[in-house]
Amino acid sequence: MKTFIYYACTFLFVVMVSCNDTKESLAVEVYETSASGNKLTEITAFTADTEAASINLLPNEKFQTITGFGGSFTEASAYLLNQLGKENREKVIAAYFGEEGAKYSLTRTHMNSCDFSLSNYSYAAVEGDMTLENFSIDEDRDDLIPMIKEAMAASKDGFKILSSPWTAPPWMKDNKDWRGGKLLPEYYDTWALFFSKYIDAYKSEGIDIWGFTVENEPLGNDNNWESMHFNAEEMTNFVSNHLGPKLASDGHDVKILGYDQNRDEELAKWVDVMFKDEASS
Repeated sequence: MKTFIYYACTFLFVVMVSCNDTKESLAVEVYETSASGNKLTEITAFTADTEAASINLLPNEKFQTITGFGGSFTEASAYLLNQLGKENREKVIAAYFGEEGAKYSLTRTHMNSCDFSLSNYSYAAVEGDMTLENFSIDEDRDDLIPMIKEAMAASKDGFKILSSPWTAPPWMKDNKDWRGGKLLPEYYDTWALFFSKYIDAYKSEGIDIWGFTVENEPLGNDNNWESMHFNAEEMTNFVSNHLGPKLASDGHDVKILGYDQNRDEELAKWVDVMFKDEASS
C-alpha cells in the first residue's frame, strides 16, 4: 500500500512587472491552499513591505533555451480528478492548461506503475513474452489517458509529454521484484521494444510522446517503491546499442534523456560517460 502525503502550498502571483524604463507599482496576489481549510483562497490580510523589490524583464537579452514548464500526469492524480464532477474537473484542468491558467507546456508521465499509482502494474505483464505480443496500455484507459486528453483539449498551444519508466516488469529483472534490481542483459532488446510499442499505443489514442528518460532515479530510492538500477555505463550501452537503434528503425523521432536523478550525486560522471559515447550523445 502506498501512502500519499499532501502538503499545504502558498502560491504567489506577480501580476504586473515593468518591462521598460517606466516605473509602475508592483501588484501582488497571494492564494493559499492548506490543511486548515483554504482552497485557493485569496489572502488579503498580510503585511506588505514598503520597499518592494523591483523585477525587470529584458526580452532582448537571451540566455539558454527553456523547453517548458509544467508538471506530471500520474494515475493517482488522474484517479482523484475522476472523482470530481464534470464542472470541477474542467476547472482543475483549466487552471493548469487553459488560456487563463498556468498554460503548462512541458509534462511528464509514467510508463508502467510508479509511486503515484493505485497498484503495481506493467504493460508487459506476461512473463517470457520476448516480442511483447501481449503488450497493453489498458491500465491507463480509466483515468490517466482521459486526464491527458482533457488537458490536450484545454491547451491552446499544446504541450510536450516526457515519459519515464520506474521499472521493467519483475520477470525482466535479476531480483524478480518491482523494487530495486537490474534489467537482465538478455532483455535489453525486449525492453527497447517496450518503448517503441508504448509510442505506438499512445499514438493510437491521439497522444504524441515528445521524449523519454531511460529510467526514473537510476541510482535507486532505497527500494521504497518501483525502481530499477542503472549505472552510467549500463545506461549508455542500453541507449547506444538497443533503445536508440530500435526507436530509429521503427521511425520514432523522439528525445532520449539520460540520468534523471533528483539530485546531482553523479551528474558530472554521467555527462562524461554518456557524451563520450558518440551514439548516446
